[in-house]
Amino acid sequence: MRIAFAADDSNECVEAVRAHLDQHHEVVTYEGGWPVMSRRVAEAVVAGDADYGVLMCWTGTGTAIAANKVPGARAATVADAWTARGARLWNDANVVALSLKRLAPDVAVECVTAFLSEPVPDPDEAANIALLG
Repeated sequence: MRIAFAADDSNECVEAVRAHLDQHHEVVTYEGGWPVMSRRVAEAVVAGDADYGVLMCWTGTGTAIAANKVPGARAATVADAWTARGARLWNDANVVALSLKRLAPDVAVECVTAFLSEPVPDPDEAANIALLG
């Protein structure tokens, strides 16, 4: 898979996620302040230049809000693998946003792995997902 990735800071958590992505996927990195990088990742996903996006900022919240300003982007802030998987499965999220300050590196990697493990949303949720626009 081709993954659009951006983080507004660097630490052990970011390095772990990036190493995991590099090992398993083709990664395109975007830079800039969190609003700019988030928009660029979301635009890449919506345009089809990337299959999914992974964003990391201090809380994960700002990047998700900024990404969701792009029509067609569906960014979800997650803090555990169950929620990450559910964001794909039940909400058809195409961008995952993570806190680089509050997650342990192994948990962040688990979140990304769970998010990317669901190639298609649950067909029983199609009507609900359609309401999202």
